[in-house]
Amino acid sequence: MLDIRQIREHAEQLQKVANRKGITISIESLLTLEQERLACLKECEQLRAQRNRWTEELKHSQGGDTGSLAQEVNRIRAQVRELNEKLRPLEAARQRLDSRCKELMLLVPNLVSADTPDGSSDHDNVELRRVGAVPSFAFPAKDHVELGSSLKLFDLPKGVAAAGSRGYYLTGAGVYLHRAVQQLAIDLLVSKGFTLLEVPLLVRESALIHTGFFPEGKSQTYSIEGEDHWLIGTAEVPLVSYHSGDWLDVSSPICLAAASVCFRKEAGSAGRDVRGLYRVHQFSKVEQVVICRADLSVSEEMHEKITAHAEELLQLLELPYRVVQVCVGDMSAKNYKQYDIETWMPSREQYGETHSSSQLLDYQARRSNLRYKDEHGKTRYCYTLNNTAVASPRILIPLLENHQREDGSVYIPEALRPYLYEWTEIR
Repeated sequence: MLDIRQIREHAEQLQKVANRKGITISIESLLTLEQERLACLKECEQLRAQRNRWTEELKHSQGGDTGSLAQEVNRIRAQVRELNEKLRPLEAARQRLDSRCKELMLLVPNLVSADTPDGSSDHDNVELRRVGAVPSFAFPAKDHVELGSSLKLFDLPKGVAAAGSRGYYLTGAGVYLHRAVQQLAIDLLVSKGFTLLEVPLLVRESALIHTGFFPEGKSQTYSIEGEDHWLIGTAEVPLVSYHSGDWLDVSSPICLAAASVCFRKEAGSAGRDVRGLYRVHQFSKVEQVVICRADLSVSEEMHEKITAHAEELLQLLELPYRVVQVCVGDMSAKNYKQYDIETWMPSREQYGETHSSSQLLDYQARRSNLRYKDEHGKTRYCYTLNNTAVASPRILIPLLENHQREDGSVYIPEALRPYLYEWTEIR
């Protein structure tokens, strides 16, 4: 959430951003409504102040015996009653305006960085760099579904039978591979100074609002009917919520990580990436979250660092990838600046998104009330950032496809071997 002063100052820019993101909101209407709310609030405060003065007069007029004094008391009481009758509908109107302004404020997207590319979809993202050589096979290469079937790494038909569309079972070495990449990511982040937490998978709606996922992401989130519980789509939500409402020491950035199961409806994606493990409803992620002081240079530095952590993991997995800067229309409402990392997937003959790395400035912290005192004793809202260190089973797609060999086996990168009983291959 932005401060109303920011919205007023950047109204034109924010309207353009909202339009690019397909968010239905009129910034002008919000600002007009805010003026109405302030006018109503001012009138309510004036009437309450007058009521308080009259109430104070009544205290000093009680107990008098003279007729004139009794008349004065009755007159003041009548005025208080009349004022209360006037104040009651005004208070109701103020509450309605407060509620509506808050609803609209939650829809206002974040500002975007000056270097964020303009554009409306992932086709407009800008490539920053490529790392690693794309493999050239001297044999007919298999896709991850064929490899998974022949090596008994997962069972898609039984997954669909048990769980419906996009369901899957990981089996045999597929289970160990899935867990190995997560543990490698965890150990990497811990070595970088991150604090590891085990987080709740069910959170309240307020946690999703405070972290900026609602109202925009409601259609993608599973809820428990009849309860205020929602399944997380990323550990970012409980990691940020861990400090919700806290006064923090951000003299050094707070770095948190978690490995969690995640859930996503994939609403609106019917027919897209339906083969195999690319787009599933249940997956596991190792997430990194950073909370730092409100300093753009610190935020930029941490953004590069958490992106580098994800790149280091891909290098350990010996996978070719590229980094792109995400355009305005492809970023979620809460992001100020975003990089995506896309890993080469031979069966798709293109890079596929495997990681996302975002700066949010104080957009998330204002909602979650993450605060600190600066060197002048002034209250400031923190800046927050997040990045996917690894997401599985999607990462298994490039891992299997890039490392396949002509005899049908799959090479295991050296970095994974300590987590896989020192296997050098899967066959």
